[in-house]
Parts: sequence; structure tokens; C-alpha cells
Amino acid sequence: MNDVSTESSLVIDAHHHFWRYSAEEYDWINDDMAVLRRNFLPDDLIVELASAKVDGVVTVQARQTLEETRWLLELAKSCSAIRGVVGWAPIAAEDFEALLDVLAAEPKLVGLRHLVQVEPDGFLDGVDFNRGVRSMRRGGLVYDVVIFERQLEEAIRFVDRHPQQVFVLDHVAKPKIASGEIEPWRSRMRELSKRANVMCKVSGMVTEDSWSRWSIESLRPYLDVVVEAFGPARLMAGSDWPVCLVASEYGRWWNVLRSYFKNYSEGERIQIFGATSVKTYNLM
Repeated sequence: MNDVSTESSLVIDAHHHFWRYSAEEYDWINDDMAVLRRNFLPDDLIVELASAKVDGVVTVQARQTLEETRWLLELAKSCSAIRGVVGWAPIAAEDFEALLDVLAAEPKLVGLRHLVQVEPDGFLDGVDFNRGVRSMRRGGLVYDVVIFERQLEEAIRFVDRHPQQVFVLDHVAKPKIASGEIEPWRSRMRELSKRANVMCKVSGMVTEDSWSRWSIESLRPYLDVVVEAFGPARLMAGSDWPVCLVASEYGRWWNVLRSYFKNYSEGERIQIFGATSVKTYNLM
């Protein structure tokens, strides 16, 4: 694992995406999200990073195909800002372990995830999926959990089956910020946070709020919960760019995070804005 002390000043965006847009492959991008109907590639990212003073990123899958995972890994070879890739693979497949041996040989592959948020309730209880997740420890890969808040109880059961696996919860489990609902999300987040092998990304929040009316004040109750529950050492800042663009420019989101955490100690800010990501994902 990298010596975090030598990487401590890095600012890492722990969650963003790339894509070559097509209406067929990205049919979830509706008319209200028209700003996303274009390509988002490394050259676009570099401009954003420079303006927001971000040093590197963890690139996360947006399509559930091995083709995309391999494409992201190829991009990482030519773009030094990409410190790691969280890809997709058929975790529940019978031949997943053999495939895992091949994927784990890729130095920039740091984790896998499945879009559980679009699956029926009980998906994380599946025998085949859990078998695949158990095998991930062999390759030293993190598993990113992407769910809606209603799936938190299921996620807690899932995590409890794998006490030695490192998990990262994406987008603070997508609470109902726009309607101001905080329970039962708050109680379930506190319960999940009792598992020391779970980290949490402070990301994807603006798109769960009102896209046109969100503010740091509307987000604050939810930010307060995740900080109290997980603590700075298990939080990592992320943007969810370009998805965030439906509600916030890239730089604005980083300004919000820096404003919220401005009174925390330098050591705590170092953890949240980079060191936790470097350590958790063993970033290069």
C-alpha cells in the first residue's frame, strides 16, 4: 500500500465518470438532463480539475459491461490524473473467479461495483452475488455499494456477510434530500457506520436535492449525519461529475465541500479530501 504520508496533500475526486454518449446506451438521461447528452472524456476532466484544484480522480463505471471497464483502464494508461478505476464485472457469474484473476492484474483497477439501485429488493441477498463478492478479497479489490436509502437495511445484511471485505458506500446512500426526509436514512446510516470496513463517499448529493434550489443549508443536515456517523477518517470527497452538472458546476460543488469542512482540522481535511481515498483504494 502507498505511504499516505507522501501523498497527504493530494486532493482526490473519489467518484466521477467518463462516457461516449449514445441515446441507446444512456437511455436514463432524459430531457431534463440534456446537458449530459454529449461525450465526457479526459480532456474535459483535466480542465475541471485544474479550475477546482483537484489532483486526481477515481473513475467509476457507468455502464454494466466489461467493454466499458476495459475502456476505462485504457484511458487510465494515458491520463495520469486517473489514479484508479472502479469497474464492472459479472460478479454473480460462475466464471467470475477466473475473470477476476485477469482483471486483478490490471494495476489501475481498484474496485468493482454493480448498479444495485436499479435491481429489485433482495438483490444483495443473492447467493451467487455473495459468492462472487467473497472471492474479491483474493484480488484485493474494493466493492462500491450504490443504493437508494430504502436499500440500506439490505446493504447492512450484505456487509455483515463479508467482514473482511472493504466497502465504499457511494453518494451517502442517496437520501431523500429534496423532500427533507431524514429518517429512517439517518438511523440506518448510523447502524451501517458501525462496520469499520465501510467507507462513505460525500458525493452525489446535489442530484438528490432540488436541482435548481439546493444550497449548503439544505445539504447540511445530511452532511452532519455522515460526518457524525463515519468520522473524517472514513469519508472521501467526490463529485459525481458529469452527472452533477444537472444541478451544479464542478467547481461549485468543491467550493461547497471546502466551505462545509473549513473549520475542521488540517489533518481531518487531508483525510476527507484525499488521504482516505488513497489509502482505501491503494491509489497509484
